[in-house]
Amino acid sequence: MKIAIGSDHGGYRLKEEIKSMLTEMGHEVEDFGCHCADSVDYPDYAGPVAQKVAGGEFERGILICGTGIGMSITANKIRGIRCALAHDTFSAKMTRLHNDSNILAMGERVIGPGLAKEIVKVWLETEFEGGRHARRIDKINVLEKETEAT
Repeated sequence: MKIAIGSDHGGYRLKEEIKSMLTEMGHEVEDFGCHCADSVDYPDYAGPVAQKVAGGEFERGILICGTGIGMSITANKIRGIRCALAHDTFSAKMTRLHNDSNILAMGERVIGPGLAKEIVKVWLETEFEGGRHARRIDKINVLEKETEAT
């Protein structure tokens, strides 16, 4: 799978661990930064990852900051993005099954690397259930179009 990954300074160390794991799993990973633990602004990294996923260049995206909140808020501003903040495997699985999330956000200050790796594995391996959930995703898409038109 082709995966875009990004973080701010608060998620830098966890991003590096997740990136290594993804590469070992055989995924194609592109790192959109940041590339050190110096203070940066999370929208500068969430935006490009979300735009690449929304544009179809990457199948999924992973964003990490201190809490995952700023990254998820920013990513969800991009049309076509369904970014889910998950700090447990149940939520990660459900956001794929029911919401067809295409970006996963996590917080390095919230969870440790062991749990984060399990969350990423579950999220990547879970397929969208479709059915009634597809109808709901369609309604989200309609809302996005209506919002853009105003």
